[in-house]
Amino acid sequence: MDLGLIAAVAMLVVWGFLTFTTEAPGYVHLLLTLGVFLLIWRITVRGTRGNKPPAGK
Repeated sequence: MDLGLIAAVAMLVVWGFLTFTTEAPGYVHLLLTLGVFLLIWRITVRGTRGNKPPAGK
C-alpha cells in the first residue's frame, strides 16, 4: 500500500474521531479536506503509472 494512501486514511480517521468526540473547531475540518484530496490524488497517480510511448509515435 502506498504511504500517501495510509496518510490519507489516517487523516480521515483522526478527523472522524475528533469530530464525533469533541466540539471540533474549524481547523480540524482541514483534515477532512486534505485527507480526501490526498486519497483521490494518490489513487489517480497509482492508476496512471506505467511506461507509455511518447505522444505522436
